[in-house]
Amino acid sequence: MENQDLLEALDFLDPGTLTYEEWTIVGMGLKQAGYPVTSWEQWSSRDGGRYHRGECARKWGSFHGNANPVTENSIFKLARDHGWGGPAGHALDWNDIIDAPAAKTEGRVVDPHWLEVQELAIPADWDPADQLVRYLQALFEPEEHVAYVTESYLRDARYAPTKGCWDRTAGQLIEELRHYHNIHAVVGDCSPEAGAWICFNPVDGNGRSNDNVTDYRYALVECDNMELEKQQAIIRQLELPCAALVYSGGKSLHAIVRVGAPDYAEYRKRVDYLYTVCQKNGLTLDQANRNPSRLSRMPGIVRGGKKQYLLATNLGKACWEEWRDWVEAETDELPDDEDLGEECKNPPALADALIEGVLRRGHKMLLAGPSKAGKSFALIELCLAIASGKPWLGRFNCAQGKVYYVNLELDRASCINRFIEVYKAMGLPENQMQTTMHNIRIWNLRGASVPMDKLAPKLIRRASKKGYLAVIIDPIYKVLTGDENSADQMAKFCNQFDLVCRELGCAVIYCHHHSKGLQGGKKSMDRASGSGVFARDPDAMLDMTELTPTDAIRDQLHNKAACAACRELLDAHGHGDAYSQDDACSRSRMLEIAKEHLGLADLRALDATIADRKKHADGMTAWRIEGTLREFARFEPVNLWFDYPIHKLDTGLLEDLQPDADPRTTGRAGAAKRWGQGKTDKTKKSGQELSTAFEACTMDGEVTIYAMAEYMDLKPRTVKSRLKADGGYWIDGEKVGRKEPGSRG
Repeated sequence: MENQDLLEALDFLDPGTLTYEEWTIVGMGLKQAGYPVTSWEQWSSRDGGRYHRGECARKWGSFHGNANPVTENSIFKLARDHGWGGPAGHALDWNDIIDAPAAKTEGRVVDPHWLEVQELAIPADWDPADQLVRYLQALFEPEEHVAYVTESYLRDARYAPTKGCWDRTAGQLIEELRHYHNIHAVVGDCSPEAGAWICFNPVDGNGRSNDNVTDYRYALVECDNMELEKQQAIIRQLELPCAALVYSGGKSLHAIVRVGAPDYAEYRKRVDYLYTVCQKNGLTLDQANRNPSRLSRMPGIVRGGKKQYLLATNLGKACWEEWRDWVEAETDELPDDEDLGEECKNPPALADALIEGVLRRGHKMLLAGPSKAGKSFALIELCLAIASGKPWLGRFNCAQGKVYYVNLELDRASCINRFIEVYKAMGLPENQMQTTMHNIRIWNLRGASVPMDKLAPKLIRRASKKGYLAVIIDPIYKVLTGDENSADQMAKFCNQFDLVCRELGCAVIYCHHHSKGLQGGKKSMDRASGSGVFARDPDAMLDMTELTPTDAIRDQLHNKAACAACRELLDAHGHGDAYSQDDACSRSRMLEIAKEHLGLADLRALDATIADRKKHADGMTAWRIEGTLREFARFEPVNLWFDYPIHKLDTGLLEDLQPDADPRTTGRAGAAKRWGQGKTDKTKKSGQELSTAFEACTMDGEVTIYAMAEYMDLKPRTVKSRLKADGGYWIDGEKVGRKEPGSRG
């Protein structure tokens, strides 16, 4: 089956611009990809100067393959090296760097698709002597010696220059040319097939080697494997600082480029830079032309019936420095710097908040947590919160709009049904479900995920101009490229999120897992697995850590579950007035009331319901979310219960708990943890503190939560939470009292 991307790349490549080795690589790549030899023949025939019928077939037979064969990827690389931008959304190689779709290829100024190609301006009538005069005036000072060659000899069926002459200055040559008005009378006759040559840098009058060069002023740019008109178009569009542009009378143009180097070492550096820029912009140069004493073609001479013609002088930028700065500016895709004094007159508006107090539109957010923390459920809850404009996790208000959800982990059916299940559990209106779901687009990629550098352009193409407020990628380990512990590789990986943000104008939200081990002894931003880049790159990082509820807290949950079951059954049987508000908070009291008003069958059903509710409560896990934010002040940690399939805000039970820490990092506390003493000691200490505070406050008479809070130097809600967790105290409004022994239920 034909690979359209490969055919497009091949169509872009001009065989006339390739070396013999590159031409061979194309043939090998086509054969390895399963194409017939005729495809190589047809493509090669576009180079009329070098194509010979039957040569491809003979070469094709010698391609037998090896352990590391040349593949179609080599053709893609050749095409990209010669300026091909690739097909829309094409899959890049692992080593490629993603740029924005509209951005230029790194280091390239010339867009090969938009070359302004014009015919060479060579008139039928010309003045050969004037051609050389103008050339000398453009390149030399009058007192500088000029080396040139008019005599030649045959070497390997080609004409080669002799040593030549260097005894006259540019001023003397110009004077004689104007006097005799005959170029051959001044420089001598030359072979009409060989033409004549001239050295473009001044010499000392004693020879024309590199040692004789007195000023490293110019370098030669010559490309002989491309149409002349294309050569000229690239040279002009590249703004090369040309002192002169000469048609060689053969297959190339000679651009005499100002480099203005102070010495030979700097000359080599500048020529290397010049040749690199030309190569990236489609000019395949003759590398033998690098030396400063190199000969170029002398304008005003006829060679093989064609004119060695001076096409132009003083093209492009005025000097090397100006050109180099221009190239750097053209290929620098970084934003311009700005004058803050000017900007503060009319500062740009900040992006609106997407998640109030957490994340702005167009920014990045990471949700980190351990395995099975319900991160995917939390992100689905976020999708629905944005789609409906409702608060997320019952705590964070969200802007309403469209969301693009990239599902990398669930199969399609599970993903869709999970959204519906979470929607219902969040208590959102069922009659508005379809309207809300229309704001969410899902891209199911389980089993078809690709690395992020390949995913980004495909994602941009699909989501472009659709008005999404957020793209959510769940989870990123499926698209991770490189070593997650390498800061350099992870910085490049995270750059893909910036690309998506910039191109789509939306927020990018993604989740990542914790490193191994208990996380309580670490800062929240250091818990994510891999390089610290993960925590420091996003504008908002929310970290989920698990909390271990105490037995007292579990008992409080059981109490609530039992009370709720009793209330529901009593209400269903018309006994809602049988219990008070205080009764509704006591499991033992509600069970007594139920026994008074319900029959045996109902009581049995109640026992079963309470058992189920207790089992359900035992299955709930506790979590704390902490935020590290770039744009907003840090928020107070948010405590949640994961009550499948959604997270629910805690009512204060979890406030005093701390995440479990790795015993190896926590000293004595760690040792106690290892021997199972940590939780017991902490609970005992908490009970002693409450008892001490209660006894101290009885001295003032009635004990209140505020009095105990003042004594313990804690917030009233913290004291209230601890009293409830302890179970040995009753609370009536703000009043506090001790329960009678044996009545802790």
